[in-house]
Amino acid sequence: MMNDGNEWQLALPEFLHEAEKLLIRSEECLNHLHLIRNDSDAIDCMKASLNKLAESADCLALQAISEFSRQIQYLIANAVSPVQLHDQALDALHDCLTLLAWQLELIDIRTGKLSLDEEEQSSLIEAVSLQIPQKAHQYTAQHDRRAQ
Repeated sequence: MMNDGNEWQLALPEFLHEAEKLLIRSEECLNHLHLIRNDSDAIDCMKASLNKLAESADCLALQAISEFSRQIQYLIANAVSPVQLHDQALDALHDCLTLLAWQLELIDIRTGKLSLDEEEQSSLIEAVSLQIPQKAHQYTAQHDRRAQ
């Protein structure tokens, strides 16, 4: 769907309402993880919420929202130990969710455009990746075995 025309203006309020609910659910999961670190259900819920947000943003051609949501979800899903996130990792994830909420508010309701500096997204993704050790990519591990 393109970000113009009547379809866009009709679809945006519904998207924003759903996105707000998904972000609230993700925040609740983060709050829960501050209390109970090893709750895989909270991790799974947050990943599912971020994935659904990305899919919904794709439908409205909101690429910046979609890609950022997917990057966050990927970093959680690819964590070496996702159920052992420490306070700094949870705080970095909270900063990402806060930026997502702020970006949703900046979507132009007439055009669907989101003017933003992607540097803030990049720096937050970098902060999360520093706080959440990632598994080695399967391709890289297979490639390294072949090289030996």
